[in-house]
Amino acid sequence: MQPSILWRRLDLEGHDGCMLCATESGWRLQGHALFLHDGQPCSLAYAVDCDAGWSTRFARVKGFAGVKELHYEVERRADGQWMLNGVGQAEAAGLVDVDLGFTPATNLLVVRRFNLVVGMATPAPAAYLAFPELRLTRLDQTYKRLDENRYAYAAPAFGYEAVLTVSSAGFVLDYPGLWQSAA
Repeated sequence: MQPSILWRRLDLEGHDGCMLCATESGWRLQGHALFLHDGQPCSLAYAVDCDAGWSTRFARVKGFAGVKELHYEVERRADGQWMLNGVGQAEAAGLVDVDLGFTPATNLLVVRRFNLVVGMATPAPAAYLAFPELRLTRLDQTYKRLDENRYAYAAPAFGYEAVLTVSSAGFVLDYPGLWQSAA
């Protein structure tokens, strides 16, 4: 059985549907975010491939924002270097996780990779694909497991701190002020 989720965006009009599936060499998150950006429709299909230990290997984003077509490929090489459409991204060097800034889907990667015990906390810096700029930057963030389904989460660059509620599969169910599970 492949877990899936539908989110409703809270800060803008929009939705995102995502599915997690096993692959021959690890895991894949694939989904589609539809939302308004600057009053224009935005449609972004995405896929993130991870190894068996939940380390990001590759991500794709394809779609449009208003009248602009978008196509991005993100690769994490074995030496820890990150590439965005074939161009090295020095700011993200050495990071393990990708965070797609337009979806809550990629929080699952950190939840699954660290598998924290209750009371444990960890820094979890990620290669952040910023939207609408669509560039890779380092995003410092922390996760602390509060109980079976809740994590204290902080992303200081955005001044954001909240308690995230997650499903048994690792999908965020409640991302206060930003996303909420609809199904």
